Amino acid sequence: MVQTFNDHFVAVAASYADFRPTYPAALFAWLAQIAPDRSLAWDCATGSGQAARDLAAHFNRVVATDASTAQIAVARAHPQIEYRVAAAEASGLANASADLITVAQALHWFDLDPFYVEVRRVLKPGGVLAVWTYGVFSVEGETINDCTNAFYQDTVGPFWPPERMQVESGYRTLAFPFSAIQTPQFMMETAWTLAELLGYLRSWSATGRYIAAHGIDPVDVLEKELAPLWGDAPRTRRVSWPLSVRAGRVGELHSY
Repeated sequence: MVQTFNDHFVAVAASYADFRPTYPAALFAWLAQIAPDRSLAWDCATGSGQAARDLAAHFNRVVATDASTAQIAVARAHPQIEYRVAAAEASGLANASADLITVAQALHWFDLDPFYVEVRRVLKPGGVLAVWTYGVFSVEGETINDCTNAFYQDTVGPFWPPERMQVESGYRTLAFPFSAIQTPQFMMETAWTLAELLGYLRSWSATGRYIAAHGIDPVDVLEKELAPLWGDAPRTRRVSWPLSVRAGRVGELHSY
């Protein structure tokens, strides 16, 4: 039985669209290289289209789906991207139509068995499923980094859903029954102002739950801590995330 969709981001969809970090260009170049063709990529659980826009630089057509109407509503239009509201296990794509399926920072929300059935239906022979997740970030400056870690672990920590543990483990404990492809190491890095960092923290589902429970924005409190430490605007600081990627090709089933 397919589980009921629970939209964890309806309250933060606008912040998600504006402040989520971008993925490294090298990741998408590598995905295009290992795909059997570049006709069609399906970006599943696209959110507001972060990965879909990068895929469009390499594939003739991208279908980007998300079960969240709120997320699709704020997705940025692109001539090569078709956005759809659709569940992961019911894409609406034709049989054996996609060269590549991607899931960025979302596999931990899925009912995996029906999703993997859909993957096998939609991928062409030799097609690739690639999933990735990024864990706890680091901010330049030891004291600042300590403050943001405390915000993640202590302030909003109790409001992370249980699935967050899969993110922290880099998806290594999730079933992935496809012929594994060895993946390079990738890192996400950016330079953000304090306002951009705070916007990112407001895009977290845990922050949205904290606000719903307490009626106050915990990022406002953190801003008072960070402002005197950050430096004068428009000072930027380096922010980085480890990126864990798993990729597999349609073929022999594996148990790991």
